[in-house]
Amino acid sequence: MSGAGAFFNVTRCREKSTIGAVTRDLFMTADDDHVKREKARAREMRGTQWWKRKRSTGRCYYCDRTFKPSDLTMDHLVPIIRGGKSAQGNLVPACKDCNSKKKYLLPSEWEEYLDSLKKGQEEVKG
Repeated sequence: MSGAGAFFNVTRCREKSTIGAVTRDLFMTADDDHVKREKARAREMRGTQWWKRKRSTGRCYYCDRTFKPSDLTMDHLVPIIRGGKSAQGNLVPACKDCNSKKKYLLPSEWEEYLDSLKKGQEEVKG
């Protein structure tokens, strides 16, 4: 999508995951200016006392395991590429494993992924 003020680009992507190949149609991505601006804002936020306190708990938002604060990364609940902002309500500490697996998923898509993993584990046991 092009033109002045365009905020999202529509793309089709195919990805491989641990649950098989997934095709996402109408995957909306934010424009390059938005991504650049929000990444710069995230870099600024990493230096704030707010982020240092948030990370000091040592808890991963997703798996709830404990880590050294320096081992936690900043994750956007709604990813920048999906239109998310680098704002306090959208930033959480995450372990590298969870952050890498979540990638650009929205919170509802992440929950679906976790549910599918649980369902797969139950089928193996049953």
